[in-house]
Amino acid sequence: MSASYALEKLKDRLTLSERMPVVFLGHGSPMNAIEDTPYSRSWTDLGKSLPQPQAILVVSAHWMTRGHTLVDISAMPKTIHDFYGFPQQLYNETYPAKGDPELAREVVSLLASHHAQEDDRWGLDHGAWTVLKFLFPNADVPVFQLSIDLAMPFEEHLEVGKTLASLRDRGVLILGSGNIVHNLHALRMDGKAHDFALAFDAHFEQRLTARDMGALADRKAMGNLFQLAHPSSDHYIPALTIAGAASEQDTLTYLTEDLAMGAVSMRSFIFHGS
Repeated sequence: MSASYALEKLKDRLTLSERMPVVFLGHGSPMNAIEDTPYSRSWTDLGKSLPQPQAILVVSAHWMTRGHTLVDISAMPKTIHDFYGFPQQLYNETYPAKGDPELAREVVSLLASHHAQEDDRWGLDHGAWTVLKFLFPNADVPVFQLSIDLAMPFEEHLEVGKTLASLRDRGVLILGSGNIVHNLHALRMDGKAHDFALAFDAHFEQRLTARDMGALADRKAMGNLFQLAHPSSDHYIPALTIAGAASEQDTLTYLTEDLAMGAVSMRSFIFHGS
């Protein structure tokens, strides 16, 4: 199913749902922020379909912590250009959305059992603003980020999402940004997908569709296949948080599903009310 067809089917459901959806986007290369690609076009179309949020909470692969979860409480989150060797045009990009300090502090309280703490030094890294600029190009929705604790077991990231799910009834869009497969050491210029990338992406799709969240968080059972797909787990964790924020009543829709440069899954998905 193409992204445009999926979004057309979604449009009425998303608008009519009383709960905000939860969204995971495979963000891929920062160049998607300044190039016309199938991914940037799908993000633009998705933004036009989404109900207007009161605020956006972003869980990005690019804010990593250990032993605690940080929540950005800054009033004006800065645009972070956390990459190297790209064209100057990319470094000129800004996303001047306001933060939501009051709501961010509520999230700190909600996640107290996950060692949540306030932080005002971060902002919006490229896992956030490269997709937000297409979803909400006017930067008129308050946005703040939540870090991913790399020391936390995968099962706890599901629990973080479950705890955050109550925000959906308050007009908060919970947005995860990472990649279901992310092995930059295995990139191929010819674009031919590695067998391990195809296998892990298929495994994730099958388990998520079956709502077998426990299997998605069972790192030991995924064995070497997980290690091939993710030399580091940072790009996988946001997908777990979004999966945890879903309910049994939600409908699951996949958007883009292809593999970029052989080893980066651009699979994106939405859980939404019907």
